[in-house]
Amino acid sequence: MLMSSQHYRESLRARAPRVFVDGRRVESVADDPALAPGVNAIGVTYDYALDPRHASLALAPASRGDGRVNRFLAINRSTDDLMAKLEYTRLVCQETGCAMRYLTMDGFNAVHQATHRVDADLGTEYHARFLDYLEHAEADDLTVAIAMTDAKGDRSLRPHQQPNPDTHVRVVERRADGIVISGTKAIVTSAPYVHELLVLPGRAMTAADADFALACAVPVDAPGLTIVARRAGRPGEPRAVFSGRYGQSTGLCRFDRVLVPWDRVFLCGEWQHAEYLTKAYATHHRHTCIAARAGFGDLLIGAGALMIEANGLSADRHGHLRDTMVELIKVVEGFYACGVAASVFGTRQESGAVEPDAVYSNVGKLLLATQIYDMHRLAHTVSGGLVVTLPGPEEDHNPETAADLAAVLQARPDIPYARRASIARLVEDVTATDAGGWMSVISLHGGGSPEAMRREIWRRYPVPERKALVERLIERGVATGAEPSSAREPGQCCDTGCSPGPAAPSTRPGGR
Repeated sequence: MLMSSQHYRESLRARAPRVFVDGRRVESVADDPALAPGVNAIGVTYDYALDPRHASLALAPASRGDGRVNRFLAINRSTDDLMAKLEYTRLVCQETGCAMRYLTMDGFNAVHQATHRVDADLGTEYHARFLDYLEHAEADDLTVAIAMTDAKGDRSLRPHQQPNPDTHVRVVERRADGIVISGTKAIVTSAPYVHELLVLPGRAMTAADADFALACAVPVDAPGLTIVARRAGRPGEPRAVFSGRYGQSTGLCRFDRVLVPWDRVFLCGEWQHAEYLTKAYATHHRHTCIAARAGFGDLLIGAGALMIEANGLSADRHGHLRDTMVELIKVVEGFYACGVAASVFGTRQESGAVEPDAVYSNVGKLLLATQIYDMHRLAHTVSGGLVVTLPGPEEDHNPETAADLAAVLQARPDIPYARRASIARLVEDVTATDAGGWMSVISLHGGGSPEAMRREIWRRYPVPERKALVERLIERGVATGAEPSSAREPGQCCDTGCSPGPAAPSTRPGGR
């Protein structure tokens, strides 16, 4: 079943999660003004799936049978699927800034891979359970938030060493009817207005951390679950021409002896596989983040171009504006190209899912995370000082000031003041307010901090192959023009005999 945005809102009203925003209990997440921009943004992903114009991107084959489901619930089974989800994510984020629902797909693909791997290694039955759960999510067209990042406590200590064990989610009891979990997950994107939470481990584990090696699905209104969230966007603020309609909330999710039936448990104590699941999710999610921020970048590019025109200037005639716009385009399309490469070089996993190339995914995410501030700076450069000096929209309706403002702040006779003002306020809203700052911080740390990407790139990049390449060149005398000589590391003096040489290297970063 494919829902519309209205059906999505009705489905939220049918649930009663325990949610707090701004120090008060939320009675209905579907109707609370503080959460409306987030509900609106996810609603776009439902309506786009019903729009025939977007069907090729928005819909994907169901996991079982011949039906079609929203792509944000689908398992990627080909490199074409990876490209389609990249393009679809960019499309919905052009509309909303951040549509959030793509996290569901990223989590599902990671669990699909990991449960198959655990079953093969330990003879468990997690994969079949997950496939049943996936079918349930598809049938009801659910949105599922990913609860991965723990509150963590003292970062220098492992989960089992924490003075307060509730800084991490863990199993506190195993019963015939399921497991009981307690603890805290933080930075759960869209937590207040989803149907369920997919709890995942947030790091590699040791045997002593086995109770923290956990993956399961929990309804958002499960007894014992409390969500303390921030408001989505800037609802109700006159200047919030964009973030008043679309925004993003995150929630801190507190589990207090929440019962999870066994058929919703996909990892329970198999600590050896926690790292694989964590990194599989990170790769899928960082790949998708590339497309999400490219969609946001498209907003900045379009707003910058309109602002130049509204200021009475032309990028064709004014080289510094053209160069600045090209720089912004280079940034956006540069990290998006990494997402394309990660899709093209995706590899099929044993479960049948296709995972994007990890090096390109991490490079693209690292670029966007560190260049989001440059994107804002470049948008500010081409927009000019009106973003700073423009009075609030209340003055547009003030009989004592409105006429004067309209007369002196219109730059081109064919572009009314109201249009110029609306463009400037949009630039301000998405780059120079708390909403703009929020987008910067979530781009920097969402999906892992830059340090996490750097570590993964270094771990995955085939540096030994690159070293071997240069060693072969030096050995043949290419670098100096001298006679061939041995310049390899000890134990690597020849390709045959005492130390067999490496297989023919791949030329791409993933090296697979």
